[in-house]
Amino acid sequence: MARFSPFPDREDAGRRLAAELPTLDRPLVLALPRGGVPVAAAVARAIDAPLDVFVVRKLGVPVQPELAMGAVASGGVRVVNEGVLRDARVSAALLEEVTAREQMAVESCERLYRVGRPPPPIAGRDVVLVDDGLATGATMRAAVAAVRMHAPSRVVVAVPVAPAETVASLARDGVEIACVHVSDDFVSVGSWYRDFGQVSDEEVIRLIS
Repeated sequence: MARFSPFPDREDAGRRLAAELPTLDRPLVLALPRGGVPVAAAVARAIDAPLDVFVVRKLGVPVQPELAMGAVASGGVRVVNEGVLRDARVSAALLEEVTAREQMAVESCERLYRVGRPPPPIAGRDVVLVDDGLATGATMRAAVAAVRMHAPSRVVVAVPVAPAETVASLARDGVEIACVHVSDDFVSVGSWYRDFGQVSDEEVIRLIS
């Protein structure tokens, strides 16, 4: 089997991802900012669908912020990783403190990116949730849970790359996934891109305007 080559950039990843999507009815593409927005913009152009953001924030373990103990998303939804909470010995009070801080950040980001526009209606639509890749999947789980509160017809998680174990875990929980490359030797999302530069707030606003 040929070795999978990294994506040149997020736009290329989005074009390739669009080809992996199932047939959709009245699709709405929602991007997880910031890295997911250029990917989602390419997807939205390819399938001729409206594009907006769906803000999700990771709840990092205080002594190890890159480790996700959960995530919060638009609509006040929180998903927690009980195993990480237990292993890191995070108290309930500390979890609530981190949650409150990150929920404020979610609301601030929504105001910044939408520039006064209301969020798009989700009910009755096929929603495609896009990010530039998955690692543990905690952030995307929060996004799926939050979107489902708005009664979409269907939710499809779409990412260019993800670890096999995360894809399997989401699938077991009934999450529909479209993915260009499911990796058995996943290290990080960025390792699957040649250009994985930071996406600015200005670029997010430009792409979704």
